[in-house]
Amino acid sequence: MSKKIRQIAIYGKGGIGKSTTTQNLTAGLAEMGKKIMVVGCDPKADSTRLLLGRLAQRTVLDTLRETGDEVELSNIMREGFGGIKCVESGGPEPGVGCAGRGIITSIGLLEQLGAYTEDLDYVFYDVLGDVVCGGFAMPIREGKAQEIYIVASGEMMALYAANNIAKGIAKFAMKGGVRLGGIICNSRNVDREVDLLRAFCEELGTQLIYFVPRDNIVQHAEINRKTVIEYAPNSRQADEYRNLAKAIDENTYLTIPKPMTQERLEEILLEYGLMESIKDNYNI
Repeated sequence: MSKKIRQIAIYGKGGIGKSTTTQNLTAGLAEMGKKIMVVGCDPKADSTRLLLGRLAQRTVLDTLRETGDEVELSNIMREGFGGIKCVESGGPEPGVGCAGRGIITSIGLLEQLGAYTEDLDYVFYDVLGDVVCGGFAMPIREGKAQEIYIVASGEMMALYAANNIAKGIAKFAMKGGVRLGGIICNSRNVDREVDLLRAFCEELGTQLIYFVPRDNIVQHAEINRKTVIEYAPNSRQADEYRNLAKAIDENTYLTIPKPMTQERLEEILLEYGLMESIKDNYNI
């Protein structure tokens, strides 16, 4: 009997550090000996930059435009840190077509070319921002990803986005097997951040699977086009990402989320003082 590949999609508000978190997480899993493929599902094609140590590789859509249908796996896949297989879906030419179509085309082509090999332990889909419609919903709508993790922080808009993503997961869970594995907090050093995220997760019916503290070494590693695990393997932050990888690897708590109403979400934000701090900062 063949081993089942764990297919995981990572969502989150744009700018929350989703791609950085995904690449550092997968670097940690690779260190553990896991075989991984990362499929970048953002038209910016920056989901594998730190793993490859260079600027974005040629995307699937760019390759198809240049060569037509005669594409080999070696044309669209590169090997990065720890042997991680890296693919970037890319997007349409500016102003033409739907960016989400790139994901649909890429996953279909990868399946056709035999990229989902039996030796793989994980496939990660790094998905654009908080969009859970059209092509961007494909990893969960088509049952490609069974597990979803949402990267968030204690900031108001990050939690709004996480709640909206949970609505999409809940909808598709009724039709297929997709489940929410938890919230990854990419800390912004917001007041009472851990308490707020725990309360948010409890209300949502999920877990705060890991709290990644804020550390400037992450930015230093990014400037050098490396994950923290490669750039500063003995640092405390590298160990945080290793612990995140371990938490994901060992996780079996998968749920159908119970998204909040806008009113209930704002009640929680008020309870933890976030709305008040925003009013104070902006003199509202």
